[in-house]
Amino acid sequence: MTITDVHELLRPIVHYNLHLLFPGVIAWIFFRKEWKKAWLIMIVTMLVDLDHLLADPIFDPTRCSIGFHPLHSFYAIAGYFILLLFPKLRIVATGLLFHMVTDYIDCLWMWSLSG
Repeated sequence: MTITDVHELLRPIVHYNLHLLFPGVIAWIFFRKEWKKAWLIMIVTMLVDLDHLLADPIFDPTRCSIGFHPLHSFYAIAGYFILLLFPKLRIVATGLLFHMVTDYIDCLWMWSLSG
């Protein structure tokens, strides 16, 4: 097994842990009084991936979501930053922005493997 094989094996594990488990850490740090609710809300922001259904093929492991899918566009990301200004939407905005960071990390990982 080569180092590239190990990276390819670890990539989805890291990606999905960042999507599912790390929001719990963010919730605990930034929204401690209501961390369970915050974590759940951040998990629900995963619905932003419904925009993948508009792509053909729906899933392409060599495609970077950032800048490709409508809800992963730079305009959408700017909108998620604006949502931070509204206290009632701050948890949702945090979940959406961290989702974008996670997807961007995946893009960087993919690009590093493609050499």
